[in-house]
Amino acid sequence: MDNIRTTRLALKAPLGTPIGDGFRSANVRLREAFKLYANVRPAVSYLHDRRRYDDIDIVLIRENTQGFYVGVEHYIPIDDDPKAVAEASGIITRAGCRKIAKYTFDYAVKNNRKKITIVHKANILKKLTGLFLETARQVGEEYVGLIIEDRIVDNTAMQLVTNPGQFDMILTTNMFGDILSDEIAGLIGGLGLAPGGNIGEDAAIFEAVHGTAPDIAGQGIANPTALLLAAAMMLDHIEEKSLGDRLRGAIKTVLRDPKTRTRDLKGTANTKAYTAAIMRHLANT
Repeated sequence: MDNIRTTRLALKAPLGTPIGDGFRSANVRLREAFKLYANVRPAVSYLHDRRRYDDIDIVLIRENTQGFYVGVEHYIPIDDDPKAVAEASGIITRAGCRKIAKYTFDYAVKNNRKKITIVHKANILKKLTGLFLETARQVGEEYVGLIIEDRIVDNTAMQLVTNPGQFDMILTTNMFGDILSDEIAGLIGGLGLAPGGNIGEDAAIFEAVHGTAPDIAGQGIANPTALLLAAAMMLDHIEEKSLGDRLRGAIKTVLRDPKTRTRDLKGTANTKAYTAAIMRHLANT
């Protein structure tokens, strides 16, 4: 924490969180501590020999500090049962909605994106996600030339697996973004290929978005691609995009050959061989 306060930048490995009882998410606490309000999750097709869709290029941006996901919840005891009722609160502010919407539309302009889909559940959560939709649309009026649409979250989930090519960028709330971004990762080969960035006004933390894998620790078979792609995102963030592009190019080249892929991607390489192949390619570019 002290180091991040000094550098305002970090590349972070996965952190485990207990299911049910136990300590609260360290990832959520980091986002709160450094006000990392924007979560950026790009999904790009790097594999082209075993996927139903091989041309996916979607960026999902989720609001990162509000909504149900932050865990404002408690138990209500009744009689002898201390956990008779569980209650959770989802809190969304117009200021927070405006900030994430502006970040998303600015990102679209900067990166030559043409279409933003605002994802919500305003037909049921009329106040909570209705405010998000209303505010995002208001902000979008300032951006002439962008195509802005909205979809209900359940329809979005279905459309992503039937016709993902219709999506360019997705803007959504914290909980919906957590779920949909993993779904998108499944379209490109899994969470082993999914990086993420947590962006604030004066700090940023980049990470592999998958969980920990203690069952394969020490075996040399883990896939480091997501963390490498997160490092490329960090290079982009500090205005070293040419270096980020070099790293992404090396990864793309190495993943074409099953002999240098890790086993989770139907390859035969271990972690060390895969990494060495990337390093060789980088040395020659």
